Amino acid sequence: MKKGDGLLVPSDIEEATTESVTWLTWLAAVGLILGNLCGVVLVALQLPGTWLILFLTSIFAWWRWEDGIIGMWTLVILAALSVLAEVIEFVSGSIGSKKAGGTRRGSWGALIGSIPGAILGSFLIPIPIVGTIVGACIGAATGSVLGDRSAGRDWNQSLKAGGGAAAGTLVGTLLKVGVAIGMWGTSLVALLI
Repeated sequence: MKKGDGLLVPSDIEEATTESVTWLTWLAAVGLILGNLCGVVLVALQLPGTWLILFLTSIFAWWRWEDGIIGMWTLVILAALSVLAEVIEFVSGSIGSKKAGGTRRGSWGALIGSIPGAILGSFLIPIPIVGTIVGACIGAATGSVLGDRSAGRDWNQSLKAGGGAAAGTLVGTLLKVGVAIGMWGTSLVALLI
């Protein structure tokens, strides 16, 4: 049979399959870029967006592993950045409280208080991202003050440590968003190289 007879010959089928896979790969890559960008937004909302970025990139890498689009080193870098971002977020309020003269109880209070603060802030301040961040800072400050007061500190010392906890939480959130942006950029560069 000749090619023009309206029937597909094996070379036509292979070419059509290759073209379909190419389009599917590009479509999945665009989905990965957008999904990872959503991960950055989730980080700003105090949610685990760094882990979403790592998960989505890992799934894409696994799916197209034989093509080498995203390699092992990219995944290792993303995993290390995810852990780093969590450590930064986890300890930032506590460090802020400690640096401002807070007690161990105040540091733990800042750590614990930032979680319900972020949740309440998301609902009580209906401005996306801003409400969550402000709530986390207020929660860290409140937790720090309560912790320091329970440790016997006076109001002035406790309020100073609470301010440090709020500032530390804000800095930690901004640093974590920066790490998430770096992760998004890393996956983007891995896709384009």
